[in-house]
Amino acid sequence: MRPRAIIAAAFLAAAVTAAACGSAAPPEGAAEEATVTLMTHDSFNVSQPVLDAFRDETGITVKILTSGDAGAMLNQAILTKDAPVADVLFGVDNTFMTRALDAGIFEPYTPAAASDVAAGLRLDPSGRLTPIDYADVCINSDDAALAASGTSPPSDLASLTSARFKDDLVVENPATSSPGLAFLLATISEFGPEGWQQYWRDLRANGTKVVDGWETAYFTEFSAGGSGGQRPLVVSYATSPAATVVNADPPIDHATTSAPADTCFRQVEFAGVLAGTSQPEAARRVVDFLLSGPFQADMPLQMFVYPARVGVPLPEVFVDNATVVEHPHELAPAEIAAHRDEWIEEWKQVMLG
Repeated sequence: MRPRAIIAAAFLAAAVTAAACGSAAPPEGAAEEATVTLMTHDSFNVSQPVLDAFRDETGITVKILTSGDAGAMLNQAILTKDAPVADVLFGVDNTFMTRALDAGIFEPYTPAAASDVAAGLRLDPSGRLTPIDYADVCINSDDAALAASGTSPPSDLASLTSARFKDDLVVENPATSSPGLAFLLATISEFGPEGWQQYWRDLRANGTKVVDGWETAYFTEFSAGGSGGQRPLVVSYATSPAATVVNADPPIDHATTSAPADTCFRQVEFAGVLAGTSQPEAARRVVDFLLSGPFQADMPLQMFVYPARVGVPLPEVFVDNATVVEHPHELAPAEIAAHRDEWIEEWKQVMLG
């Protein structure tokens, strides 16, 4: 779940112009007057002019079906796989990728533009899921609030158990929140299978608060979330500092929060054609669209994520304020699949028991 923003007019105009280049007539092989249902999570967002340009170019109207958070969305897709309610799914990430593949809900399809995707994001050798974006889940700090108490932001995960951050941190439940799960995985990557449980015991003893989802954590509990929250540390994204600039009223020049890079876990989001779609060709064109230059350029200020395609220009506010994470915590999708449910249950025993 990521914060929303209204895209800057000049940036949007560039994306729309790129989408409209060439003939307005549908290209050879395009479906005429087709409507493709795109199932996605509640954080999905795209500029309407970008959608309209795709429709005008291809004859395909994209109907957005939001279906809760990423976990709820995937559950619905699996439960309805024998009579799918959509044609394309966007938003399953690397923490749930193997579950989606094992359920057999996608048919093979690899867009031509997939060769332009960063190699490190291509996690599905079966060719059913196409990387669309990535983002890094990190601790975010309200720097002004910490400075007022004479404290500097944490530099790494281990420092969060320090007494100087007593009662400062709010996290999301990994059983109900994708950033919560990503943060749990970051701690497992950092402290290993024998040490992460003790780390969480130390966090609990240090007054860490658990809430169900990102919106409550960020907008209600976080002191920089705008609702009078009292906690200056929250699990959010490396790109969230850029959002503080984009969404500021009155305008500001620099982010009011920071995201220490050593606390981050990389999330990769994928799209795929759902098996059983009645219009597979049009569905493939929608996956192509999600990986197209116009959509990829539109994503940073719509969903505060990085485009999967290499070389897509980023808006200046993004470059200047989002934390660059060169070495995020990572776990192999197969390892996550083998232990995810076990790890979540162990976490519940530590934090909620």
